[in-house]
Amino acid sequence: MFKTALEDSETTSMAFRNDTIQIETYDNKKDTFNIKWPNNFEYILVKRNPKTLLDSTPFHVKITAIKKNTYSFKAYYKGSNFKQKGTATKIE
Repeated sequence: MFKTALEDSETTSMAFRNDTIQIETYDNKKDTFNIKWPNNFEYILVKRNPKTLLDSTPFHVKITAIKKNTYSFKAYYKGSNFKQKGTATKIE
């Protein structure tokens, strides 16, 4: 289980993840994503049941730093200038 916080925002989410799936809860809504790991420091999320074009767009996450049970990341939608930064903390 991971708690994710976005930089410059009070936005947080909770996510359960294994090698092939991520189930994320944000704002009392649950989404399921297929997850692919091109390497140990990058993963790509795609919603399993997209309802919009944005939902079907791959979301790339690159891990930029690791410290104990927390990692920093940069993320973006494929083909978009939209970018996010944040941290994810592993919850026991």
